[in-house]
Amino acid sequence: MSEFSPPGALRNPHVQSILASTRLRRLRLLPATKNLLQASKSVVLDCGDGHQLLGEYSPQSTRSRGLVTLIHGWEGSSRSTYLLSAGSALYRAGYDVFRLNLRDHGPSHHLNHELFNSARLDEVVGAMRAIQDNYGHDWQFLAGFSLGGNFALRVAARAADAGLRLQQTVAICPVVDPANTMDALEKGWWLYEKYFVRKWKRSLKRKLDFYPDLGYRQHLLELDGLRAMNEYFVPHHTPFPDVETYFHNYSLLNGALETLATPAHIIATQDDPIILAEDMARLPAHDCLSLEIKPFGGHCGFVSNYRLDSWLDQRLIEVINLRRYDQAAAQ
Repeated sequence: MSEFSPPGALRNPHVQSILASTRLRRLRLLPATKNLLQASKSVVLDCGDGHQLLGEYSPQSTRSRGLVTLIHGWEGSSRSTYLLSAGSALYRAGYDVFRLNLRDHGPSHHLNHELFNSARLDEVVGAMRAIQDNYGHDWQFLAGFSLGGNFALRVAARAADAGLRLQQTVAICPVVDPANTMDALEKGWWLYEKYFVRKWKRSLKRKLDFYPDLGYRQHLLELDGLRAMNEYFVPHHTPFPDVETYFHNYSLLNGALETLATPAHIIATQDDPIILAEDMARLPAHDCLSLEIKPFGGHCGFVSNYRLDSWLDQRLIEVINLRRYDQAAAQ
């Protein structure tokens, strides 16, 4: 197992969390992402029940070692810096890469009338089925970041019933208890809540450009803060009567992972300012679930040096390669 021991200021959780998506790191990554992006093509997936999701598929020009599907975090996209970083590393390692956009993320607001919410698991399972059917591989892997990590684990728990063949799932700093995460955003450094409020409002405004009949424009102007926004949008634009019921639906603590049948691995940190380490400790033990908790790294950071290289990218490749090796040896 690779150790993560960043130097000096990079041991600060806020520095790590911010660097994960900063423009400076994105510029640093440009040469490394060139081949991934050149091979990339946009794909609209039929997820069933009239729902569609947008993704970007980057196949190898020669023989592939397998397919890795990546899911971004809340208000991220298939073009988020951390997703491009991981995707390009996996592509260089010989894997095909599919970067999936959740509903209303990236340039996908036009595809579905109803708003995104974190309980929309069925369409993500449907997207994974479409990816498997259209880009089939003997080796199928899934990885997600933050809220995407939460989705990835719930998809893995549904995989057997849905006919999905997943050899390994990896979740990086996944949302475990949404209520606790909301508290952390409200009570922690104000910059995080402001960041998500700004991005969520921008996304909601973009949705109205396509579907003005959703009718929340005036409310959006009046709402201030994540809790107020959830308290309005949950009862008005989801099937849930209140925020508590909604959060419970996509929590990982309510038996959501009991049906895991293939290996799932969580990589998280003790100093995450958004997904608290105490939440990881509350996850029920499961034979298919393993946890790797690092003392540093912030929220989905894992920047290993001042060149802004990612320890996580290489660790992700290690976990996936090890699964391939173990399964091949067992056969």
